[in-house]
Amino acid sequence: MPELATAGYTLKPPLKWAGGKRWQVPYLYPLWEQHSDCRLIEPFCGGLAVTLGLRPKQALLNDVNPHLINFYTWLKKGLHCRLEMKNEEAIFYAYRQRFNELLHAKNGQTREAASLFYYLNRTGYNGLCRFNSSGEFNVPFGRYKSITYVSDFLDYRKVFDCWEFTSRDFSVLKLGETDFVYADPPYDVEFTSYTKDGFTWDDQVRTAEWLGQHSGPVILVNQATPRIEALYRQIGYTMRHLNAPRRISSSGDRTPAREILAMRNINL
Repeated sequence: MPELATAGYTLKPPLKWAGGKRWQVPYLYPLWEQHSDCRLIEPFCGGLAVTLGLRPKQALLNDVNPHLINFYTWLKKGLHCRLEMKNEEAIFYAYRQRFNELLHAKNGQTREAASLFYYLNRTGYNGLCRFNSSGEFNVPFGRYKSITYVSDFLDYRKVFDCWEFTSRDFSVLKLGETDFVYADPPYDVEFTSYTKDGFTWDDQVRTAEWLGQHSGPVILVNQATPRIEALYRQIGYTMRHLNAPRRISSSGDRTPAREILAMRNINL
């Protein structure tokens, strides 16, 4: 099984991301290698660990969280953060208030908003990205002894050059016949406040059925709950089980989780 560097993993994900899939890259790379000339689609791109690990020539990277996509859009432009970044509680809450003020003023697409999002992500509790019903970022201050912050993201600019970033519902993405889809939706667990509208069981069903109609290769990952396994089996996915190193919930739970790689149109 290849090491991350062998899989082209030369840049680390820029954000701390709960539930990130960097650990999956060695399992995914042999499956991707057969289709490496295809465009990679991530309908739920999250922390970008998989895309940075596979390093496709072309990619469509989508996430329903517009603040995440705004951050990546600014990285593609060549982001340089001008904020004072310190691991201090007073600064964190002042920046969180400022970020929410920008959201209320509909200025969430600015360079300042992208820089604040980065700081809040690195400094907030457990790398969570959580919004309340009013759309306000409400993750509390983290408890890290020290944090390494980055101000200059120019290294990401060249890598992102041929990658497209969008923020919309996954079902409206236009897939080409041979696109390789890696889908990592919010898992079938109690914590669903990744966006203000959450991610419901109906959304899990929509995701599985939508990808079940795609003619190209598909990898759909989720936590191995009984109803997820039954759903994927009913639609006709081939399933492989993996032991995740850990997961992080809203309560800080780091219990190892049994996970599924559900696949279609892939030669094992």
